[in-house]
Amino acid sequence: MAKHLVKKVLSLGFGLSLVATSLMAEIEKKDLKIGFIALTDCAPIVIAKEKGFFKKNGLNVHVIKEGGGWPGIQQKVINGEYDFSHALAGMPIAATLGINGKGHLQALLSLDFNGNGITFGNHIIKEMEKYGMDKTKRPLGSEALKKYIDAKHKAEGDKYKPLAFGMVHPVSTHNYELRYWMATSGIKPDQDCTIKPFPPPTMPSNLIAGNIEGYCVGEPWNERIVLKKKGSTLVTNYDIWNNNPEKVLQARADFVKKYPETTKAVMKSIIQAQIWLDESWEHRKEAAKILSKPNYVKAPVKVLEKSMTGTFQYLKGQKSEANPMFNVFANYYAAYPFYSHGMWFITQMYRWGQIDKAVDMKKVIESVYRPDLFAEVAKEVGYTLPPSPWKIDGVDEYNKFMDGKVYDPNKAVEYIFSTGIDESKVSEADLKAANSWEGTLKTAQPDYVCPYGPAGCADPKFVKPIK
Repeated sequence: MAKHLVKKVLSLGFGLSLVATSLMAEIEKKDLKIGFIALTDCAPIVIAKEKGFFKKNGLNVHVIKEGGGWPGIQQKVINGEYDFSHALAGMPIAATLGINGKGHLQALLSLDFNGNGITFGNHIIKEMEKYGMDKTKRPLGSEALKKYIDAKHKAEGDKYKPLAFGMVHPVSTHNYELRYWMATSGIKPDQDCTIKPFPPPTMPSNLIAGNIEGYCVGEPWNERIVLKKKGSTLVTNYDIWNNNPEKVLQARADFVKKYPETTKAVMKSIIQAQIWLDESWEHRKEAAKILSKPNYVKAPVKVLEKSMTGTFQYLKGQKSEANPMFNVFANYYAAYPFYSHGMWFITQMYRWGQIDKAVDMKKVIESVYRPDLFAEVAKEVGYTLPPSPWKIDGVDEYNKFMDGKVYDPNKAVEYIFSTGIDESKVSEADLKAANSWEGTLKTAQPDYVCPYGPAGCADPKFVKPIK
């Protein structure tokens, strides 16, 4: 009997082994290169490597820190040097449109929500305080900066010298967030200021050198300045737009088509890492230690922990403030690539004059964002899906814009021209004609949920594990 049982177990084990081998064989390309920039929101990629998720899913991944900033990482994805990469959410859209490199790229999943800040040097903070700025206010508007600029215009007249600010890339969330924040009080970003791109790790040194008055960047490059007491982070992008999309995992569309099982294995690994990151604050502390290594972000653990563990220090010399949603990786559908989020980036490209022809925004975003592929992978890892890839932003408790604006993708064209400040090179009539689908999208609002753990969750009452 025992001998028969052993033979049965061995037979079963051999069968499972064959199944596993068969599944492994389905992965078309196991040796991969994934590029990333030294920012805390590269965490899902790094954790997938360090905690063995890539390996468990049959992959041998070489994770590479890109030294050439976002332009470098984009070109290496387009030319095939990287198979996948950490990317600004606007990058695959812009490349597909031919305005940031040229290549059909796809956003396979969202890596995170939030994570950016707008940091100012001590000099300009003093100037804004003269015009009534209360730096402890959250969210803090740009009214004091507007008053300072107006006074500067009056004093300098025709010799007005625009204020210089930094951001990481022309199609970055950082560029759009900085402009959005400025425009809410009537500042005209390209007239009142110059906004220049710099690689994220160079932002602090450029501020200290006096090349810029402030900048918008991801962590840890805000807290670096705060802890050096050379400035303060007065605004986070969570303050500007609660739970906004930030980075994505991108790949070439032809790669995804040629290597579907490889792509799904990479997505699966990263989603598992995102879930791990939101399972506990202890995991976030461990992640901060991992990210601090020279081959990753190369920043002190205490700096990385400022934002990664549910707090954020806005002001130099003052205590950190509670900010549990500064980084969200899995909770509240943060990993899901919403079509509506992608379309928001196209509206900003139009608003700021980056696209000079009318395109069908729905057609473009459906060729770039892949919630369909994400849904397949989500089933395998137990990641819950929202009710629709289309939603309205600015209407929910944890999804607000600082100025009270509502972004409805069914009214995307109207949204572009509703701000009072835009630099669009395309008329509203031409955009309307190219987007006759408006009003037909089936939007649905997801509930606020934290099924994976307390990290990245606004309140413990929302932590309700999936049954």
